[in-house]
Amino acid sequence: MTRVGTCPRIGITVDVEAESYRSRFPYSEMVASVGATPLLLPCVPESTPDYLACCDAIVLTGGDDPDMTGYGVTNHPKITTMSPRRQAFERALLEQLDGTNHPILAICLGMQLMSLEAGGTLDQHLPDSLATADLHWNGTVHGVEGALGSGEVHSHHRQAISEAGSLEVVARAEDGVIEAVRDRTHPCRLGVQWHPERTNDAALGVGLFERLVKAIP
Repeated sequence: MTRVGTCPRIGITVDVEAESYRSRFPYSEMVASVGATPLLLPCVPESTPDYLACCDAIVLTGGDDPDMTGYGVTNHPKITTMSPRRQAFERALLEQLDGTNHPILAICLGMQLMSLEAGGTLDQHLPDSLATADLHWNGTVHGVEGALGSGEVHSHHRQAISEAGSLEVVARAEDGVIEAVRDRTHPCRLGVQWHPERTNDAALGVGLFERLVKAIP
């Protein structure tokens, strides 16, 4: 799908604050650093087919917590739910992606949504169940190991996937938390719990964006 004579175009999901869209600079900067053009995607569900027609690959970004009521689960009282507009859009986007070959890099919240849509389950508040929960919060750097290699990653999450549904678990943290998943039928569709756009390790940071671009058909 890459256009002759142009850079690959990478669609990047955005957050919603009040009546505004927001995107942290590192997502676009990292996409541009690997020779691709970043395109921010407003949360308009009916536009998802047009977005996918314009984009060669998709980055699902981090953000607040999924509203679990749509998955038949009561929300934990300590979570901060993401914008309903954003959640509806990203669920629609993932549904549309099912029928395409677009590579995906799903980051933090993005990985959680990707896993939930694949039938996975979510630990909504790690401090309730994990003595080492602080290893994963507030930009802490911790180790991961798995099929993507081993290294130190930048982490910022209070939730984690407990079961990955139909996805394959390909990396874990040193305390066992699931850190990366991959679509078994689309190996170029990867979800990571850490933030590669803020990770200094080359293979587990910028390297994931390079992999995304190389996977474009």
